This record gives sequence, C-alpha cells and structure tokens, in this order.
Amino acid sequence: MPEPTLDVIAIGNAIVDVMAPCEDAVIEQFGMTRGGMTLVDTARAHVLYEAMGPAREISGGSAANTLAGLAALGARCAFIGQVADDQLGEVFAHDIRAGGIAFDTPARAGDPPTARCLIFVTADGQRTMNTFLGASQFLPPAALDEAAIAAAQILYLEGYLWDPEEPRAAMRRAIAAARTVGRKVAFTLSDAFVIERHGADFRAMIETGEIDILFANHIELAALTGHDDFHAGIATLKDKVPVLVVTRSADGAVAAAGGELVEVPAEPISHVVDTTGAGDLFAAGFLFGHVRGRPLAECLRLGAICAAEVISHYGARPEADLKALVTEKLR
Repeated sequence: MPEPTLDVIAIGNAIVDVMAPCEDAVIEQFGMTRGGMTLVDTARAHVLYEAMGPAREISGGSAANTLAGLAALGARCAFIGQVADDQLGEVFAHDIRAGGIAFDTPARAGDPPTARCLIFVTADGQRTMNTFLGASQFLPPAALDEAAIAAAQILYLEGYLWDPEEPRAAMRRAIAAARTVGRKVAFTLSDAFVIERHGADFRAMIETGEIDILFANHIELAALTGHDDFHAGIATLKDKVPVLVVTRSADGAVAAAGGELVEVPAEPISHVVDTTGAGDLFAAGFLFGHVRGRPLAECLRLGAICAAEVISHYGARPEADLKALVTEKLR
C-alpha cells in the first residue's frame, strides 16, 4: 500500500451556520429542542430565520468543522460534500479552501439551495440547532473521489449525513473504497436522533468491523448501547471497535483502545460562550494525535484543548492559533 498523501478525508454535510444570541423565551416560544439539533423544512427554516436577531454566517457542518481544526493543527485534509450553485455554496467553498482543505465536489445546479443551520445561542452558551439540509442531502456516489479516499490515512464520516438515502449510499461506497486499500474508517454518531433512525446500521457496521474509530458523546453512547449507565455502555463497545472515544461535556472524555482505558478531564475555561462545534473540534484534536502516532492519553488531551478553544467564542471553527495553543498546553 502506498504511503498516504492525506491524513484525513471526510464526508459530511456542507452547511453554512447562521448564528444569533437569543433569550430562553424564544426557544420555548417556537417549541425548539433546547441544546439539540432538529431537522427543519423550508417553511420552518423561513419562520425561524425571521425570528432571529442580528446573525453571523459562518461555514459549518460537523465533519467540515473537524477538518478545519485538523488543518489548523497542520494535518493534510480533503472534504467531500454537496453544495448548490448559489451564494451560500460559494461562501462554503471559499471558506473551506481558505482553511487549506481540498474541496473538489462539483456544485449542484437548481433547487434545493445550499444547506444552512439556524443556531440560537442562549446566555449559558447552549446552542439549539435547526438544520435545513438542502443540497447536502443529494450527494451522489458518483461525486466520490475514490483516489483521494485511497490516498488518505483515515476516512472520517459524519453520522448526520447517514439519514438521507443518496449520501448514505455514497458513504457505504466510500467505506468499501477505504477498506479495500487498508485505510482506517472513523465514524461520529452525531446525535441520538440519528441513532434512533439508523442504530441497526451502526451496530451492524461495528459488528462486521467496518469502523476503526468511533466517536460518541455520553447521550449517543446510551442510545447506541441501550445502557444508561456510562461505564456499562463503554464496556459494551470497547472490545468491538479498535478505538472508542466518548466525550462527557464538562466531565471530560474517555477512550478505549488495545485493552487500554484512559480518561481526561475537560480543559479549564473561564467562560463558555457557545458550545457549537465542541465535539467536532474534540474529534479534530484526537484524530491529529492519532495520525501522528501519539499516545492515547495525549490524543484525548489534544481533543480537550481544541474543544475548549472553540467553546470560548461564537462559531464552530477555531479562531486561535491551534498549533501554538497545543504546544503551550502540552509543555
């Protein structure tokens, strides 16, 4: 097998985040699921957008955010995702390429428009996300660059994108392409609602050894395993995937690999501004350590450092110099 020319290639939703602060009453008024992610249709997206205050538009999408963190740390990355041939599609493409990430998926003509996520951020930093998937759910298998997948050390897949049929087929094909040439497959479960709809698929993929690195938070772990007890959930999965990584918000994170079980606390932070992207940037730090062959505990620490940076400001992409930050923190 030739040496990889990419560290990580990811497949995920190509989304532009529209973010605005709001009062708790707004969450209640519109019946939103506080702190969660809800898929919305065109009409609902319009109503919620009208209810937002002054907003910021920042390119997002879970896997794309992870790549932004990886690229900022110095990793070689590429992204596969579908945008429409419209203004937000141009914004997304510009932002991801400006971050040093290869992005060559052709834009899709016509409706639906490029995906957007309307994010309401309350005073405690909790983000309530309302996602209109738009063009991102029409990523066809034909859009895959299998040569790039074969050239990457890790294929990273976003669970959110498993929901629509067309990109789900694309991701299955990508897994096959990666495994054919002996590359690793990393998968993030994304949200409990995704597990409710596709948990049987995910469990089957775990049982058949299609996933090498599995990312989850404690809520997703419970949904996947059926165990409310955190440690019972870890015990259920730790021998079924080579690397299991589970985050616990303010309680830190745990990883299991090769018979080793490691836990790290959350990185201290003076004030939480916005939790959007915390899990995405945790995955970025962990994967960076993993592709560099760092010990499991250091991979977790890198994840915690990156997550702490992104929750210190609005937006799901890093603003600080991550290279300098991790160098300082790991001294």
